Amino acid sequence: MPSSRPYMTYSIMGITIGFYLLQLISSSSPYYGGMDWTTYYGAKINELIRAGELWRLLTPVLLHASIPHILFNMYALLVIGVGLERYFGHGRYLLLYVLGGFTGNVLSFLFSSGYSVGASTAIFGLIGAEGVFLYQNQKLLGAQFGRAIGNVIFIIVINLVIDFVPGSGIDYWGHIGGLLGGLIFTWFAGPRWEVETIYPSSLLQNFGQGLVPAASLVDKREPREVWTGAMVTLLIFGALAVIGMIYPITP
Repeated sequence: MPSSRPYMTYSIMGITIGFYLLQLISSSSPYYGGMDWTTYYGAKINELIRAGELWRLLTPVLLHASIPHILFNMYALLVIGVGLERYFGHGRYLLLYVLGGFTGNVLSFLFSSGYSVGASTAIFGLIGAEGVFLYQNQKLLGAQFGRAIGNVIFIIVINLVIDFVPGSGIDYWGHIGGLLGGLIFTWFAGPRWEVETIYPSSLLQNFGQGLVPAASLVDKREPREVWTGAMVTLLIFGALAVIGMIYPITP
């Protein structure tokens, strides 16, 4: 059955908020280019990634540029993540979140020259994952599928339109990368829920006495498929990161 307590979402929110508080209390200086030291050592900065600081392809998801920035992202994480974690399970959901952050920052590294921070790369991974999850489980959803997938498409389109508004300052390549990472991972590794009828021995022994079989949701996705999905996603975007290191498209 789907997990009912999304403590991984709450944990990610708590850790991210903790890092933002650390940003607020850490000092800025001209040496850090006007950044607080947490941002300086964790943001996506292309030249430092090429210098070997590869953790910057992941750590930006823990950092934010302003209070409205973190409030918007944490609200989006809460709205999208709680329901998704219940169906993905805690471990697979965390893996999805981390991969979304990684793939978003890889595409930003390739095509965006500015420094970048924010959890929106990972959140776009969740949005992409939700779309694939709905598609692969549409028989179970029945009449609800059309409205649900329509909402996901609407969210994606609206956000990408906002991303491309001139002067928005939004790292749209990071959003696109996170979205693609979530799509790819979930296509191979997302849960495929099916209704499974259980016939207990007591029912078989008392057939015809008004007892009814129990039913439960069972995830038919094998654990090896989850790891296959993770490896496929890592190989694709890892290769892109290597290409960006050798043949830089942006400074």
